[in-house]
Amino acid sequence: MWAKFKRSVFINLAPRIIYFFIWIIFLTCKKSFSKTNLTNEPCVVLFWHGRLALMSFAYVHWWENGQNPQRRAKVIISDHKDGEIIARVISFFGIGAIRGSSSKGAVKALAQSFRELKGGTDVIITPDGPRGPYHSVADGAVVIAQKQNAQIQILNYEASKFWQLKSWDKMIIPKPFSEISYTLSPPFSVTDMALEDARELITKEMKK
Repeated sequence: MWAKFKRSVFINLAPRIIYFFIWIIFLTCKKSFSKTNLTNEPCVVLFWHGRLALMSFAYVHWWENGQNPQRRAKVIISDHKDGEIIARVISFFGIGAIRGSSSKGAVKALAQSFRELKGGTDVIITPDGPRGPYHSVADGAVVIAQKQNAQIQILNYEASKFWQLKSWDKMIIPKPFSEISYTLSPPFSVTDMALEDARELITKEMKK
């Protein structure tokens, strides 16, 4: 019982602390955003797991404050404990979650992703998450884009000064008062491509 209580406290408290921490960092930094817009049709948006820390602010810029403020996106997040914390943090930004990963709940996540795209909601994926390998592209990202004939756009940010965690994803956390540059790539398609060719193209685009 005590272990469950501690876990409950952690799950409820950690997201609020993280949310406060990333806002403090974001507010002190100088930000820039690329001029690229989201494609008109529902799309699949990808970014590396190591850029997760401050990526919610990209959602605020391109979705909530973008050309169509009514447009929404949902992020595929694992069903593990870490995923629960991430889901709660992004919920503070108004971002929905699709729960599941390649190792747990994959079929459920794929099915919901198809429904969301058909309903006009963009689907955001970290193709190397939740556990790597580092900067790899899982099949799920390709399958979702191809089955729904959806275009792909790449999100990224770089920081002039940052901490880099010793985690599998080499996550970077911008330091206060640094410069953060957010980019959104032009849309591209992997429809009708062989799976391996599509993965190679996505990897190439994400590493630009």
